[in-house]
This record gives sequence, structure tokens and C-alpha cells, in this order.
Amino acid sequence: MEIKYSDTKDFDAKDIERLFLSVKWDSGKYPGKLVRGMHNSTHVVSAWDGERLVGLVRALDDGETVAFLHYLLVDPEYQGLHIGDELMKRILSFFDGYLYVKIMPSDPKTRRFYEKYGFRTYDNYSAMVIKNL
Repeated sequence: MEIKYSDTKDFDAKDIERLFLSVKWDSGKYPGKLVRGMHNSTHVVSAWDGERLVGLVRALDDGETVAFLHYLLVDPEYQGLHIGDELMKRILSFFDGYLYVKIMPSDPKTRRFYEKYGFRTYDNYSAMVIKNL
């Protein structure tokens, strides 16, 4: 198995639906909205096993000061293969000069994963942030 990575924002609704439902995210029930959302995102990095979409991360940003990472997910059949790690490295490479990169993990168990990339939790602030001030 060779995982290939892509910066495409164009996805087939069935691919998006299958990936999102594989991790039991309710947004997978709205593949049309997800397809349009990915197309309108600033950056999207996806992981593919042949023709199968197996991972994805997207970011929204203002082009200078702040970026928000959203939708980091990896198909459960492919977890443990460091796909999430590669997706994070690739998406973060777009934001080297930004003042802030933020993520709001929905599952507290994932905080340790994000801390490996420099994200920290700050008092009275629900997002984890990389500060480059």
C-alpha cells in the first residue's frame, strides 16, 4: 500500500461521505455540503490509497495572521499508519509566518496528538494555539 497526498479541493460526494461516516461524523450525512465546503476552504490536504480517500485535513485562514484547522480525519482502517501525522505536517507548512494557528479538538483524547505539533491550551481559552509572536 502506497499512500499518496494531494492538495486538491475537488472531491466526489461518495468519497467524502464514506470517509466522514467511517469515523461516525454526522456531517457525513451531508456530502454535498462537505464537497462545497472543501472547495471553499483555503487549504485541503487529502490522503489516498489508490482511488480511495483515506484521510483529510482542511484549513481556513485570513492569509496573514490566523489559520484555523478543521476536519482532520483518517479512516479507521488506516489509522496507525502515520497518515494523520503527514497530513498535519503538510497543512502546517502553509502557515509558517502566521501569528496564530488554532484548532479546537472535539475529543479531549486527541489533545496529546496536537501537542506534538506545538499546540498548547491557554487559560480561559478553549482553542489550542501555536503562537509565533
